[in-house]
Amino acid sequence: MNRPEPKSWTVANAKAHFSELIDKAKAEGPQMVTRNGRPAAVLVSVEEWERKTARKGTLTEFFQNSPLRGSGIDLTREDHPPRDLDL
Repeated sequence: MNRPEPKSWTVANAKAHFSELIDKAKAEGPQMVTRNGRPAAVLVSVEEWERKTARKGTLTEFFQNSPLRGSGIDLTREDHPPRDLDL
């Protein structure tokens, strides 16, 4: 599914219309801010940020759902003494 490109704002335009920038981020989705014609930042609504950064399960669940689980990979460590280093 292709997402539309975020609307682009120059830094100067974003500063001059910051309230509108926030409203558009809430209503229309991410808004790109450019500096010297190059992407510099993206403004997103709090709801979008929380949705994208929400934790999805625990570390235990992550490992339980790993495609390597049950693969027979040996993850045991060798018991070697530390090596000598010249400092």
